[in-house]
Amino acid sequence: MTELAGRLQASQSTVSREVDRLAESELVREERRGNLRLLRANPDNPLARPLGELLALTYGPAAVLGELLAAVDGIDEAYVYGSWAARYAGEEGPPPRDIDVLIVGTADEDDLNDAARAAEGQLGREVNIHRVSARAWQAGNDPFLTSVRARPLYPIDLSGDDR
Repeated sequence: MTELAGRLQASQSTVSREVDRLAESELVREERRGNLRLLRANPDNPLARPLGELLALTYGPAAVLGELLAAVDGIDEAYVYGSWAARYAGEEGPPPRDIDVLIVGTADEDDLNDAARAAEGQLGREVNIHRVSARAWQAGNDPFLTSVRARPLYPIDLSGDDR
């Protein structure tokens, strides 16, 4: 609870009250170990998937990255790939530990790294950006890009107003 309150910048009493409501509605499961109150999402609740999708689209990687990358010059296209894109596409699996982003264009590496670090601060996850030229992306003969294309890709809206 202390960790959650710190991440949300809210008082522990407020977080505790809201967690009580989530537990009562069975959206989260709780386990007590001594003084610890351990929480986790309840994937068996019928509302879990739609709420998860809503939160991911509103506050998740694509939304956060869209805002940050919109300010970077030289990006033609941007995609979330890897495990996050697979979860967006509905594939089962554990929660992703990091976020993989493919940038198509000529954006400056330093600007991309700055955006990645800012996203990490907001998302609490490592963000790995891989930049490729438009020519390489269109050619389709690079083994890495072939493997990226073979799996789900989630386009990032670069208009800056996706919330």
